This record gives sequence, C-alpha cells and structure tokens, in this order.
Amino acid sequence: MNAVAVSFVSMLMASQLCLANSDTTSPKKLPVPVDKAWKFEQTPVWADEFDYSGMPDPAKWGYDIGGGGWGNHELQYYSDSGNAIVGNGVLTITARKEEKENKHYTSARVISKGKGDFLYGRFEIRAKLPAGKGTWPAIWMLPTDWAYGGWPNSGEIDIMEHVGYNPGKVHVTMHTKAYYFKINTQKTSITEVDSIYDAFHTYRLDWTPAAIRAYIDNKPVFDMKNEGQGYLVWPFDKRFHILLNVAVGGDWGGKEGVDDSIFPTAMQIDYVRVYKMIDQ
Repeated sequence: MNAVAVSFVSMLMASQLCLANSDTTSPKKLPVPVDKAWKFEQTPVWADEFDYSGMPDPAKWGYDIGGGGWGNHELQYYSDSGNAIVGNGVLTITARKEEKENKHYTSARVISKGKGDFLYGRFEIRAKLPAGKGTWPAIWMLPTDWAYGGWPNSGEIDIMEHVGYNPGKVHVTMHTKAYYFKINTQKTSITEVDSIYDAFHTYRLDWTPAAIRAYIDNKPVFDMKNEGQGYLVWPFDKRFHILLNVAVGGDWGGKEGVDDSIFPTAMQIDYVRVYKMIDQ
C-alpha cells in the first residue's frame, strides 16, 4: 500500500472513530410546551394525614437507611426505627445525638418510592421545621426510574430546604444537568418565612408539562418554565417520588458547624397531599 493510500485509510479510520465516540444521546430540542393553565383535582389522589399512631404507614412510606454521607458528607445515620414516629396527628422526624454505625447522630429519611410515584400534579406538605445550627431539613423529590442517568441528569425537585445557620430562609431549588449547584447554575429562590420553628407552613409545588411553580402558604415564590431544550434542562417528564428528612451537618447544612446542644430536634409533618393534574 502506497503512502497516499495509507494516509487515506488512516483518515477514514479516524473519521469512523470520531463518529463512534460522538454523543448520539444528545437531547433533541423540542417545541416549548404551551402553558395550558392546568387545573388540579380537588380530592387528593394520594395522601397521608397522619391520623394514626406508630410507624409511618408502610403502604405509603419506606426508608433510605445508612450513614455513608449521602453525597454531601452528612453526619447522620438514617435509621428505620425510632427516628420517624406518627402520633398526635403529625409525623415527627427526629435527629438525635447518639452513636450508631460509627456515626454520632441519627435521623430518618422517609420515602414514597414504589408506593407513591408521580408524573405531574400538585403537592402540598404542611410542616414545622427544626431549629439549630447544623440542621438541614428537606421536603423534596427524586426520580424513581433515573431514565436520563445518575444525578443530576435525571433531575431533583427541592420543595423546601432550610439550613439552621441561616434561620428563617427557605429554599426552593431545581437541579438538572444544565442547572445544578456544583456549577452554580441551579434554579432557586430564597424566601424569608416567619415562625417556621413554632408554626406550621404549607409548602406547595404545582408541576405541569410547561412549568414547575412553588408556593409557601399559597404565595408564589418560584417559577421554572420548560424551555424545550430536552432533558439537560427539563428531565421533569418522568416519575418522581417524595422524600422527607432531617440531615445533620454536610457540605451545606454543616457549613458553620453543628451545635450539639440543640439535640434532639425534629421536623413535624401535619400532612402530605398529592392532587392529580387535570388533562386538557
């Protein structure tokens, strides 16, 4: 084979290799959905009023268990016994200063995965939050099927987050491949809320094909629209489930340390209600 032929073959092989290595899964641009001002049914399609006593209803809730830091260097061990109890009309998730599995704190992360998985809808959670430096309570949602790959590709919906060193400021945040905190592009809002430790407030999320909107006590605080750019910016066309937890410390919650004098401390949930979106 002469030099010209060798050169041509080399170029052809390089071209084929380049094509083989190209990203064939890049999302296609889609039409921006028309916001049809969707309504929601008046009766919940899924709910827990916590009008019983004992452990959370096993037909509706499971647990994440363990103490591996949960991707944020958190300090607690999440248990499935004793840290999440229902009584007096509320679910109480308690973080404690105690030893378990080489961790110095315990808490609970209650999840609806496999028992309450949702695509679109209105989500209402009425809660009272724990106080104290080092607490990190959250009411949030994760993908059930991870259809677009691992975090953050398949998305995360944070209905409510609060860190104890920054009292009274409630965060609503969406994370996607294009918009997430490690590249400082997350879609977020911060709202000052009075008496979050002493009174219950309603944290609401309206999720439709066109937008995700959040409300605190029915006042709008967040609005993220579907840009029609595919899953990199809008992975919110797949099923998600609900998580309720109180973390201790971590990259964000423990940014200014942990005050051990606050324990035990708890988040209380009055109810969780999910309303079906009415198709139009």
